[in-house]
Amino acid sequence: MSTEAIHQFLHCHTPDAWVEWACREPELMLIDHANCEKKAAGTALNLMYRYIDDFELLNKMSRLAREELRHFEQVIAIMEARGIEYRPVSASRYAAEMRKPVRTFEPARLVDTLIVGAIIEARSCERFEKLAPFLDDELQKFYRSLLKSEARHFEDYLKLAQKAAGEEAINARVQFFLELEASLVESGDDDFRFHSGVPA
Repeated sequence: MSTEAIHQFLHCHTPDAWVEWACREPELMLIDHANCEKKAAGTALNLMYRYIDDFELLNKMSRLAREELRHFEQVIAIMEARGIEYRPVSASRYAAEMRKPVRTFEPARLVDTLIVGAIIEARSCERFEKLAPFLDDELQKFYRSLLKSEARHFEDYLKLAQKAAGEEAINARVQFFLELEASLVESGDDDFRFHSGVPA
C-alpha cells in the first residue's frame, strides 16, 4: 500500500496551517502522538475482546496493537531523551466526533468501527508524511519509518470492514465518514493536537 493510495482515499490534504501549528508546538505534538499510539493499541485490544469469533480480525488486531505499543515506546524514548515531561493533555474532538455516527447494532457497529479505524490510520500516515520534511533529522527519520505500518493498518481495517459487511457494499458508509473527517480536518480548533483541525 503506497501513500499515494492514501492521498486518493482521503477527501482532503492536511492544511499547511496545521503543519505550521505543529512546528510551533513540538513538545505537545510528541505528547499527543504518544497518546494517539496508546489509543490505537487500545482500540485494537477492545476489538479483540468484543469479536472473538473472527480469527483473521484477532490476528490482525493483535499485530496492530503490538506495533502501536512499539511506536508508543519509541515516542516516549524520544521525549525522555529531549527532557519532555509526559503530562496529561485533553483529547482532540476528532476521534470522538468520528465515532458519534457509528451504528449501535451488529454487524453495522463493527463495520463502522473498522471504517473509522481505517480513516484515522490513513490520516495519521498522511500527517507523518506531510510533517517529516519540516522536522529535525531524528524525528524526520522516525516519522518516515512509520508510514509503511500505518498504511498497512489502514488497509487491514478496510478489508476487515468489507468482510464484516458480507454482501453489503461499504462504499456509502466509507464516503460518509470521509466527508465527516474532511470537515474536522479543515475546520478550526482552539487547541493543537495531532488530529486537530486548523487554528481557530
